Amino acid sequence: MVKLFNMAKGKDEPELPGAGASTCTTVVEQTEKSSGSTEKKRKLKIKILNKFKIKLFQKSHGDTRSEFPVVLDFKQNLQQHHLAEADRQLLEQEVDLFISESPDEPGVYTEGDEDKLQMDYESLMLQLRIAIEDSFKKENQEMLRSAVATILQEEQRDRHWMELEEEQRPRWRPLRCRQIHDTLLKKVVEKRLQQVREVERGANDLSTSLKTEVCRMGKQIQRDLLLVVKEVQRCYSPDFDVCNMYAQLYHQAFSTRLMELARSNINLEECTYILSWINTYYPKDVLQQQELESHINSKSLGALLPEEDFRSLEEQYLSHTEADVRTWLSNGLKKEVESWKNDKVPELIDGYFFSYLALDIINLVDGAMRVFLITLGNEDKCHRLLHQMDTFLVSYKKCIADLIKGKHENIANIVKANLVSIKELRKYIEERQNLPDNMKAALLSGAADLRDSCHKYLLSPIHSELKEQYRKLWTPAWFSGNHEVAGDLISTLENKFQHFTNLKSSCKEDLLSQLHFEVMTEYVKRMLKRKLKLKDQDEQRAAARFLCEDSDRINTLFTNNGSKEKWLSSVLLRLAEVVRLQETDALQLEIATLARAYPDLSERHILALLQIKSNLSSSDVRSIKYSLRIRMR
Repeated sequence: MVKLFNMAKGKDEPELPGAGASTCTTVVEQTEKSSGSTEKKRKLKIKILNKFKIKLFQKSHGDTRSEFPVVLDFKQNLQQHHLAEADRQLLEQEVDLFISESPDEPGVYTEGDEDKLQMDYESLMLQLRIAIEDSFKKENQEMLRSAVATILQEEQRDRHWMELEEEQRPRWRPLRCRQIHDTLLKKVVEKRLQQVREVERGANDLSTSLKTEVCRMGKQIQRDLLLVVKEVQRCYSPDFDVCNMYAQLYHQAFSTRLMELARSNINLEECTYILSWINTYYPKDVLQQQELESHINSKSLGALLPEEDFRSLEEQYLSHTEADVRTWLSNGLKKEVESWKNDKVPELIDGYFFSYLALDIINLVDGAMRVFLITLGNEDKCHRLLHQMDTFLVSYKKCIADLIKGKHENIANIVKANLVSIKELRKYIEERQNLPDNMKAALLSGAADLRDSCHKYLLSPIHSELKEQYRKLWTPAWFSGNHEVAGDLISTLENKFQHFTNLKSSCKEDLLSQLHFEVMTEYVKRMLKRKLKLKDQDEQRAAARFLCEDSDRINTLFTNNGSKEKWLSSVLLRLAEVVRLQETDALQLEIATLARAYPDLSERHILALLQIKSNLSSSDVRSIKYSLRIRMR
């Protein structure tokens, strides 16, 4: 018969001499010659005896029976699973057998008595193992509670015996019940996970055997940890910290299996699933359950995979996902371009032309990023996918440029529809939280380039038609017939605005804001070409009045039609003030204010503006230039 005690001690005990004989032996060696050594052993024996007698009959944790109505012997207690009481009976026998009442007299025993006690201990240990192995059976909870009490009693007895020399202890000491318990729990956990792995696959299982296995193990861990918290831990004393013990054992077993799977030849789908369990399902759905959080220290568990294995899986997933997103974006753009080539008229929704390209692209990217976040559990790494948007925007711009160069019938309508897509893409980028500033700036710049290409196509014909009106601005003809020149300009613009009725309102606002800026810029350019010289105060004041009137008419037209560039309303008014003023000091101050308000105005622009005023002397111009340089330092 294999001795359970030898397993616990880690080595075989030597046979005692005189087996089967009636000769008595003693626990304490009587061969000491030194009286000092004898006295030392005598005092130690008194100490041990007192400890045994004090601790023996103390009630252990988990023993809920205050008394036994019927006195049972060892075998009866064992049969009825009263392990703690059966253990107490053995502990009494052990004291009687090895420790005498008098510290001066040796304990007396026969080898037959010792063999019988050892066999009883083996029977007890067998039941102890059964109780631990059946920890998750609800009907076994009382037996498990008694088994835990037994472990505590035996651990205490081991500590007492360890104070004596090895040859003075019973041959089964130390029993190391706690060590046996911990080893058995590890095997219980491994067995339970092994069992769910070996269950035959059913119709409701996942697409691959690997995914099914990982899912089953994860759910088994979830169920078992909940059982530990709700049921099993009631059988243990707090010093066992049994919830964290089970959590650590399940964590180690799960980690070992995941490492084996990660190092096998797995496909992208399986790689993604393992990463999802590591980063999301296991830490959030299993460990962070409300019932478990207060009982388990999940931070102490460590990583499920070694860093090298995790990085390998992560890189495999990242590279494949980036390639997939790149392909999806390219295919979406190709589908859009194909409709252009077929001269397909864009769909009208709520009165404006609409393209589904942005909607498709955003859904693709958003979906990939949601899966990405679940899989990797790290939003910063999701930004790698948005790098593909940068490439997409460059390709999109090239396709728009090719469209504009073509001879399709519906180019204007297609451009209007794509302005909607570009607007949606820009909004999507702007609303991305925690996106690095440099990446957001690059993506917004790409979207702005796209928008500007479309704006240029739609606005260039307008500027071409306005060239004649532009040429008349700030010429003698303008000065003599201001209302006619400005009126023609306004009339042409009003007619062109009618072409934007089938453009989405937000896109129309952007387009008109751009046109507003360009018209005002062209007006200032014509003013600074110096085609008109104002020789005296009267002419200058008249020109300033005309300038204010033009400003009011042009800006009112644009703002009434949706332009958001209200700051442009003050540009011509500031220039008019420079034209009107006569005193050098006042001019110096106004020009300095103008330069601060519009930093893109150069000294060359300022000089061109001053040259309109013919009555300014060279010394006045030099004085204003000098003052401007001093103030702008």
